[in-house]
Amino acid sequence: MKKIIACINCENDTLENCVKSSREYENNGADELFIYSAADSEAEMENMLAIVKEVVRRVDIPVMIGTRAKRFEDIKKAFYTGAKKVVLQYRDIMGNDLVKEGSERFGKDSIIIEVNLAPEVNTEFFDDEKLLGSGLFGGVLFKHVDVSEKLKRQVLDIKLPVIIRDSLIRNDILSLISIDGVEGVATNFYASKALPSDTPFTDGPSTQAGNGIMLVKRNLKGDGIDVNTFDSKLQFSDLKKNSDGMVPVIVQDYRNNEVLMLAYMNEEAFNKTIETGLMTYFSRSRQELWIKGETSGHYQYVKELIADCDNDTLLAKIDQVGAACHTGNRSCFFNEMLKHEYEEKNAYAVLKNLYDVIVDRKLHPKEGSYTNYLFDKGIDKILKKCGEEATEIVIAAKNPNAEELKYEIADFLYHMSVLMVECKVDWEDIVEELSKR
Repeated sequence: MKKIIACINCENDTLENCVKSSREYENNGADELFIYSAADSEAEMENMLAIVKEVVRRVDIPVMIGTRAKRFEDIKKAFYTGAKKVVLQYRDIMGNDLVKEGSERFGKDSIIIEVNLAPEVNTEFFDDEKLLGSGLFGGVLFKHVDVSEKLKRQVLDIKLPVIIRDSLIRNDILSLISIDGVEGVATNFYASKALPSDTPFTDGPSTQAGNGIMLVKRNLKGDGIDVNTFDSKLQFSDLKKNSDGMVPVIVQDYRNNEVLMLAYMNEEAFNKTIETGLMTYFSRSRQELWIKGETSGHYQYVKELIADCDNDTLLAKIDQVGAACHTGNRSCFFNEMLKHEYEEKNAYAVLKNLYDVIVDRKLHPKEGSYTNYLFDKGIDKILKKCGEEATEIVIAAKNPNAEELKYEIADFLYHMSVLMVECKVDWEDIVEELSKR
């Protein structure tokens, strides 16, 4: 399957802007992100690494990082952001062992070589038999290309997956992605020339980018290119409708499973949702199609659609921008009617609640609080307690009493949570890292 990759040049940009663009690209259908900077000063590189690390935390699609590399330490830092692949410029790795060192440490499939094919650039890449025969990198990224027979031969000669990056127009995307050996094209979809001239823009960059990426992918699929689009295994005709010809949709946050709202779809709304990836409903009060967030900006991006056992109700798992409810509440379900008190047993919820309480203690110290005592004593005291509690776990595990072991593990998790707050690491960071293993 071929990929549509969104590019972000983070040089001279802010972390907030790059994270926002990354989230929009992901929600609007990009298969991967390529975040890069040509800057080579220490401060600018550190800024890029911080940006990519935060982006990796905030998106679910793979991220590639393009960085200047003067030493192996630069490659290590790039991978430690959590990026899946590191793109190294050919000019930086000519005649040295950077690719070899990176490949041996992180695997050859995670190393990509960027080659500038602009006519004015004198590149020795295609004559570098030592590098091309080394088997030490997993692919090539070509930039500044001309669509030509020569390019097709160059791609085939590489015998590795190739990504094309450039400021592309729609016909270039089709021409380039059709080439055997090209696994994807990468461009900035916020640049108007990267979008079809007949793209139906609406206000806001999210919708503009979404229309562009999804429309390009639909057109590519129509041209016989195998790309990832939203395609439902069930058609609307397969669903059981109510007397108004509609199907109720329960809407749920895809990360924490919070139920956000209930709405209805007719066939047009269903098809529009599949086509665009934006949750679209039929408003019974206004008797019209309703793209959630069209006026408020609180869009809902589809992650998963599931039909129930009778095919008469849909469950939509979505990424919600802002509030789902017109009142400004995150969820429409906030009017508590009755509640039987119960103890929370969901493991993630318990750990997150504990973390949130510790954060609150740090922000709003409470007299006599043991947590505040640890924060006041500083990192060395917190580390000492974590070490002591870890030792207690080892001792308890040697005894046959499971109750003691549970107690010591819980004690350790509390102190570890204090350490996490102190070091600005949260449970999403930990869960994300575990999911990679």
